[in-house]
Amino acid sequence: MQTEGKSQKLLRIHRDDNVLIVVKPVSPGDRDFIDGHEIVFTQHIAIGHKVAVRYIQPGEKVFKCGVPIGSAKEMIPAGAHIHLHNLKSDYIATYTLDQNNVFVP
Repeated sequence: MQTEGKSQKLLRIHRDDNVLIVVKPVSPGDRDFIDGHEIVFTQHIAIGHKVAVRYIQPGEKVFKCGVPIGSAKEMIPAGAHIHLHNLKSDYIATYTLDQNNVFVP
């Protein structure tokens, strides 16, 4: 049975964090509970990656370990994977690769 606030697949590092760390791989349709709220996953997410604990608005600061690590580029639903596709660093340039494997700022 699930205990309120105790997750089987997610870890909250700091009470102010709006992201959780995946500690067991998740698959589409998996469900977990954190702080009494159910999170339903819509994609595969590997161990060590971040997911939103709640809806995060575009431009809202994303907190991990109690400190801001960047801002949301778009609306991020609860349980969604947070990575370069929807998170912008507020501190250093974020680079991606184009189709020719060339860095794009």
